[in-house]
Amino acid sequence: MRGFAMVDFGKAEWIEKERPKPGPYDAIVKPIAVAPCTSDIHTVFEAAFPREMCEFPRILGHEAVGEVVEVGSHVKDFKPGDRVVVPAITPDWRTLDVQRGYHQHSGGMLAGWKFSNPLKEGGKDGVFAEYFHVNDADMNLAHLPDEIKPEVAVMATDMMTTGFHGAELADIPLGGTVAVIGIGPVGLMAVAGARLLGAGRIIAVGSRPVCVEAAKYYGATDIVNRREHPDIAGRILELTGGEGVDSVIIAGGNVDVMKTAVKIVKPGGTVANINYFGSGDYLPIPRIEWGQGMAHKTIKGGLCPGGRLRMERLLDLIKYGRVDPSRLITHKFKGFDKIPEALYLMKDKPKDLIKPVVIIEE
Repeated sequence: MRGFAMVDFGKAEWIEKERPKPGPYDAIVKPIAVAPCTSDIHTVFEAAFPREMCEFPRILGHEAVGEVVEVGSHVKDFKPGDRVVVPAITPDWRTLDVQRGYHQHSGGMLAGWKFSNPLKEGGKDGVFAEYFHVNDADMNLAHLPDEIKPEVAVMATDMMTTGFHGAELADIPLGGTVAVIGIGPVGLMAVAGARLLGAGRIIAVGSRPVCVEAAKYYGATDIVNRREHPDIAGRILELTGGEGVDSVIIAGGNVDVMKTAVKIVKPGGTVANINYFGSGDYLPIPRIEWGQGMAHKTIKGGLCPGGRLRMERLLDLIKYGRVDPSRLITHKFKGFDKIPEALYLMKDKPKDLIKPVVIIEE
């Protein structure tokens, strides 16, 4: 089969590889619609992991809706021909980590992230292939509702679950004030998630007009434009009368964004990070603004939830009109061979881009 793979840091190309085979609990799926992610860009072009820990080539991609073509002997709820939504995070559900409440780290830190993870231990080929493998199919696949288009459902696999997880981690009080730093597709879903969880005021930080308008659509009440106000912390403190915000969701930026977040969150508030920091050795925390370490400012970071139940619940939010992620899709490509073009578009991030999708089969 063909797949689009990272063959070395900074280099991605088509490769030929043997088609995967399912274990007794697994499934083989062919993609119907896929989407590239900024995480793919971090992985390929920022050398986010030490070379000695990585395996090349590694087929890229972790956002897909597909059709089941083969299942293992123990799979009960899915059969060939079923159209399915495949979460970006596919944990091993038979691990003690799941019983601890952290399925994202089943088998080790970040080990629930398997698709396109370049690490030798725990990672495997992603979904930018003619066929891909899904472990523990009954627990990691969700049936695609007839009412939802495949390209829209793809937004649930990562963008929705990640953005909403930021809102969940942020401990948003009912009517509280939230700042979302970074309003790409994940940040926009964080805005939508904060609204659903009862935020009052939502301050969105970003500058691209297409993202600003989408942020307002999803519930942002205030916009802080990075270009107009380079001192983001100063601007947000000004908007809040010097008090700061109850919750901060970090959905973009380099390591210095942590400084901004700690500065603007109130004592007793929460900073929730869902950003993939692809470079830098440390995240700086400003000592004074953290009350010399005693300000009761909580800092959390989390990999998005995966699995079947999470996908089914997110699909219900779409199905019943609670959120419409189709607004994220600004560029549509048709055909398997368009995957590289969509990926490099995500790397270049033109002004009119939020999220590209490749539709392989209608």
